[in-house]
Amino acid sequence: MRTLVVYESLWGNTEKVARAIADRLGRLGAVDVVDTDAAPKVVTGYDLVVVGGPTHAFSMSRPSTRGDAVKNHSAPHEPKRGIREWLNAVERSAIKVPAVAFDTRVDKPRLPGSAAKAARHELRSLGFDTSIKQKTFRVHDYAGPLLDGEEQRAADWADQLVKQTMR
Repeated sequence: MRTLVVYESLWGNTEKVARAIADRLGRLGAVDVVDTDAAPKVVTGYDLVVVGGPTHAFSMSRPSTRGDAVKNHSAPHEPKRGIREWLNAVERSAIKVPAVAFDTRVDKPRLPGSAAKAARHELRSLGFDTSIKQKTFRVHDYAGPLLDGEEQRAADWADQLVKQTMR
């Protein structure tokens, strides 16, 4: 099994989730884990694509929300492109590759909206098999850290992904 894990992370929390997923998936085959700035536009040859990013303003981030996170909330990293821009650049695959999305969101206050749900919709429109439901992982405040146990939840979710894609 060959997997591509693409993530967008400003404070490092989404990256931690992505790496926990990739580490678990790595037990079954090759995993390429990359941030959105380095992610390939062509996904041919992958058996599974996993996409994750933070929820900003009820959806996937935009250049303006990433800039605001750096300027007003002290985010240490501002990706040049987020999952929104990466998905806009990805070439449609000739075969229906399974793809799944995840996001990170603040735990309190619980706000509506989901980057993962929006990403799943975009993945479906690109012709990916999105039959696996998206997942949310929670962080304390903007900067995090992840809530206790979230990295383990991510690894456990990766196990579920394998079972669901191998059917």
